[in-house]
Amino acid sequence: MPNAKRWVEPDPRRENWFWPTEELKARAWAADEKVYEESWADPIRFWEERAKEISWFKRWDKAYHDEPLAYKWFVGGKLNLSYNSLDRHVEAGKGDKVALIWEPEPPNEPNRVFTYKELLAEVSRLANALKELGVKKGDRVGIYLPMIPEAVIAMQAVVRIGAVHSVVFSAFSPESLRDRMVDCGAKVLITADGYYRRGKAITLKQNADKGVEGTKVERVIVVRRAGLDVPMDPSRDVWYHEIVPKQSPECPPEEMDAEDLAFILYTSGTTGKPKGVMHTTGGYAVQVYTTCKWNFNLHEDDIFWCTADVGWITGHSYINYGPLMNGVTTVVYEGAPDTPDYGRMWAVIQKHKVTAYYTAPTAIRMHVKWGEEWPAKYDLSSLRVLGTVGEPINEEAWLWYFKHIGGGRCPIIDTWWQTETGANCVQALPGIGPFIPTVAGRPFPGIRAKILDAGGQPVQPGEGGYLVLEPPFPPSLLRGLWGDPEKFKATYFSEYGPGYYFTRDGARMDEMGNIRITGRVDDVMNVAGHRLATAEVEDALSQHEAVSEVAVVSRPDEVKGEVPVAFVLLKAGYTASEELKKELVKTVDKHIGPTARPAEIYFVDDVPKTRSGKIMRRVLKSLVRGAPPGDITTLRNPECVEQLKSIVGSGG
Repeated sequence: MPNAKRWVEPDPRRENWFWPTEELKARAWAADEKVYEESWADPIRFWEERAKEISWFKRWDKAYHDEPLAYKWFVGGKLNLSYNSLDRHVEAGKGDKVALIWEPEPPNEPNRVFTYKELLAEVSRLANALKELGVKKGDRVGIYLPMIPEAVIAMQAVVRIGAVHSVVFSAFSPESLRDRMVDCGAKVLITADGYYRRGKAITLKQNADKGVEGTKVERVIVVRRAGLDVPMDPSRDVWYHEIVPKQSPECPPEEMDAEDLAFILYTSGTTGKPKGVMHTTGGYAVQVYTTCKWNFNLHEDDIFWCTADVGWITGHSYINYGPLMNGVTTVVYEGAPDTPDYGRMWAVIQKHKVTAYYTAPTAIRMHVKWGEEWPAKYDLSSLRVLGTVGEPINEEAWLWYFKHIGGGRCPIIDTWWQTETGANCVQALPGIGPFIPTVAGRPFPGIRAKILDAGGQPVQPGEGGYLVLEPPFPPSLLRGLWGDPEKFKATYFSEYGPGYYFTRDGARMDEMGNIRITGRVDDVMNVAGHRLATAEVEDALSQHEAVSEVAVVSRPDEVKGEVPVAFVLLKAGYTASEELKKELVKTVDKHIGPTARPAEIYFVDDVPKTRSGKIMRRVLKSLVRGAPPGDITTLRNPECVEQLKSIVGSGG
């Protein structure tokens, strides 16, 4: 890697602990430990100070309204998400700064680049087009788009006029789209003819047509992306390029109450009806703006790339609203990480001089499997901050990311949060640290968190328990579930009462207050009376040099209650054997203890994953229990299920 500044330094007392350098501290928005103590002592004051950094049409009357199941932030305040993302930068004389760079998957296709002034004009045109189609404040608009600029433009346009967007991941099935459009009562859908994935043009419009059947969707706006010949219903469908360009490039932003609904995002539940998580305008804006700024140490010269999809909350908060509210450049990439080859992500970083890179542990583990020679071909010296999101990261992947992508120079901000929290809640701040593999960090300033046992009592440092959030609740925490207040109460506030938001995540906290997420409650096993997270066993197994990726689930056991079962993918050059199984068991013994020994280890070529790359442990759990795998239509690799069924049935 070419000469680049060192932003972190190792702790000579503790292996694999890292701290910010003085240079990083000098550049950081928060570099003093006091920020934690002071903000946790008075969270309301902390968030009020942060709220002053964004633009309000009317200042709030009361910062926080504390009422069980009806908490509110910035009561009486008026603002607009789109105005804060675009107009205020243009009005400040920064209209010619690049706001968005779009990288298409086909390498020979040119980038599309929008300045803040150009993005504002395009958002305003689409907003006016939506008004022409009858969309009013409070109406719901579905967005079923691939990773193209229009995805960001559509979200911005919807909130600009006070409507409510509900984005559906473009790889979801027509049935998944229909469920969400029916539930939220969407009036308009914005979609595309298709998109590119691994060199192929994928049709989207036909899925959209099936998905709007039986819904209240009256009009469908279609973006021409892939030039596909798709059916158009003249009474319902309209091409984006025919209705949007003729509109005025000016559209006044709607003045929204801080507690007005901004968007509904459905959790990608694997069973039952998806939950429509509701996020309001003011609290969401303040926390997303602040966490994006502080966690990724954003300054005006930063080029921020979050590799998520806008179909997930990460894409909402850290591709769209967070970077744009901070006035930096956000990168949007359409395609796969291995097209045209395994170096594509690093080529994009080199090409656009990305400074902050935010991706998922699953993606990092894929790159580990592909080999360090790929990032070694590229100049990654522009990077200053790395981030991870979506699941606990294992130590091997963390260290590989730190060494081969960050060059041993960059802090890794391992963020914990949820669709429901709307924004990051737990992580190490870049100017404070420490940065420790498998440990997320401390609760963000102004966010109070505890680790409780099953009886609601705080656990001792190092002991396992359940992560809860305390009032005053984070500003961007969900305000409810669309159309289902009882489920809202039962899901998040029944376990410990309305005084605690139950995250449904297991965790441990050390003496410094650093939190290690051990996995979802559903992924916690009770092995011979010991509570054990599947993520911990996965992390232990991944320490072995032969392991590329691993998934662990529980299986009932007559003696122990439950036992771990592991599905292991090997790196190239390693061969499955009984001897290797024994080595892996010894690895678990070493890192956790005999209690955590897997009862079975299956060597496999693949494990079921969602289209966003998360391992679908529900399917694996059903296989080891001899139960039907359930709905696998939303998997990106459903063909592997039958292969796994055969492997499990034969005993490996």
